Amino acid sequence: MIPRREHLAPTCCGLYIRRLTAKTRPMRGYACLLFLFVLVSGTPLVAQREKLPWADREIVEKNWPNAVKTSTGLRYVILQQGKGEERPQSGDVVTVLYTGRLLNGQVFNSFLDPTQPFRPRVGRDQLIPAWDEALMQMKRGEKRLLIVPYELGYGTKGLPPTIPRMATLVFEMQLIDFGKE
Repeated sequence: MIPRREHLAPTCCGLYIRRLTAKTRPMRGYACLLFLFVLVSGTPLVAQREKLPWADREIVEKNWPNAVKTSTGLRYVILQQGKGEERPQSGDVVTVLYTGRLLNGQVFNSFLDPTQPFRPRVGRDQLIPAWDEALMQMKRGEKRLLIVPYELGYGTKGLPPTIPRMATLVFEMQLIDFGKE
């Protein structure tokens, strides 16, 4: 049923909405309360999907029960606090020492020599998404253990032959320094 014009009220942008009646007035109050609740709570009403496969999640929760989980599904443990408050910005070149392992402990890559560190640029699609996210939150000198779901790592294809398909990865990384060059 299409409402008649006398049942509609104009809005500031020229659209018409249904006038409030005795039946609809209390509903407006409930709608306002719901809106305020969502606004004040700051938490999303939709549940986030767990990014780790069930078997991997059991291993992670057993080995790193205190790992902090971000909204993207990345988990981390701060092993050593950094210095200062400054953090890398998108486009900065970072100096990093790290070891990358599969969840079973097998090392697939590492840069541990301080004379030849890994020096990528953050926020420029040169790194896996988990690294961009983590490095831009770290302080100079900070050391973290990252637990990376496959969606934030090498995806469904992996990086054969060293990283299998849909692999959860564990990185121990230290941000040595960062700057524009």
